[in-house]
Amino acid sequence: MYPDVQGLQPEKRYKITRVGVKNVVKPIFVKRGDKTVTLVTTIDIFVDLPPSKKGSDMSRNMEVISEILEESITTPCTGIENLASKIVKKVMRKHEYATYAEVNLKADYFLERKTPLGRKTIERYGLIGRAKMDESGVKKMVGVEVVGMTACPCAMETVRTILKEKYKDSLLNEIPVPTHNQRNMATVMLEVPEGYEIEANDLIEIIENSVSSPTYEILKRRDEGEVVLRAHENPKFVEDVVREILHRILQKYKQLPDDVLIIVRSESEESIHKHNAFAERITTLGELKK
Repeated sequence: MYPDVQGLQPEKRYKITRVGVKNVVKPIFVKRGDKTVTLVTTIDIFVDLPPSKKGSDMSRNMEVISEILEESITTPCTGIENLASKIVKKVMRKHEYATYAEVNLKADYFLERKTPLGRKTIERYGLIGRAKMDESGVKKMVGVEVVGMTACPCAMETVRTILKEKYKDSLLNEIPVPTHNQRNMATVMLEVPEGYEIEANDLIEIIENSVSSPTYEILKRRDEGEVVLRAHENPKFVEDVVREILHRILQKYKQLPDDVLIIVRSESEESIHKHNAFAERITTLGELKK
């Protein structure tokens, strides 16, 4: 019989809020409609630890992942958020001492897109599933990360003023003028209540319609010009991106319960600075309706 070191009394009796495993990479099978996809998924699993226990039984987390992986081969989950929910319930059962469990999943996700001139490309997105469980039950969220482009409205108007001082042409009031651009990473997380489904593809579309312009892996000259022009015709701060996403979420999901949690982030890699610009709103659907 091997000693149970994890079960010993710790020298310093303090509760641990989260303990577990991070960056476990496994292939997971997910079915949406009549389509089954394989997601190479990075998995984080945490539970809390009481002050009476020296260590967490981390191998139990790996056992759960192995069991879920086997099950997903024959019975794929219907979404990454449902997979997270399934894992978190099993984790809670395995750790009988835990009062809280959390599972975070992240995977690359690919969609076919068309450039402004209609050229087909395959674009990469981040797909996120999250589930938390305590005495009140399970809460799950689905989310996406999307890379887009923003053009700075402040610099644009400053440049316009400078150009009007140099060139007396009324056309300068009607056309977009040069400004600096950013690669923007926007993230949306939306709580999924029982009995509801939220499509990741819809969240991706919301973000791509909220930035100055989507970005593409393949752009020939005319397409490249169209993307740049589109962004300059639609200049936005990171704050504008967050607000536009919130507005579109409210329009798309007004039928969801008011207590649904919403997290929206926008971060731009500045081209003329060494720092990034960032904006975030954490709210509920009910608060957005006010």
